[in-house]
Amino acid sequence: MKLRHKIILFQFGGAVYYLIEVLWKGSSHWSMFLAGGVCFRLIGIIRNKLSSKSIWIQCLAGSGIITAIEFITGCIVNKILHLNVWDYSALPFQILGQICLPFSILWYGLSWIALHVDNWFCRLMLQSPTTNNKPSLS
Repeated sequence: MKLRHKIILFQFGGAVYYLIEVLWKGSSHWSMFLAGGVCFRLIGIIRNKLSSKSIWIQCLAGSGIITAIEFITGCIVNKILHLNVWDYSALPFQILGQICLPFSILWYGLSWIALHVDNWFCRLMLQSPTTNNKPSLS
């Protein structure tokens, strides 16, 4: 995949993640754009690396990746920089107020959507008159 395709996918993931936050809670933070871009690119990598596995395994890996990125981002922006972008302390099964089980379950469903969107984007970007390379979901 060309660098410009990777940048497009990163920007798309960042913009969608940012928009989801704005629709969900009325606002977002620039760090969520970066986290969303990283998550979307990593989900694309998961789709490629785990293409022989079922979509449900890919979604589980995606949920784990999003949860990990959210934890790392939260520790940086909320704990180290004290920007107080979010706090899950009141939610069940949370860790340091940065991640929680209910959102990890939500990320599982979001991963399903992201895997399919990434697949569609990659097929679109790889199509040319001389090639028939079309990545697919298993």
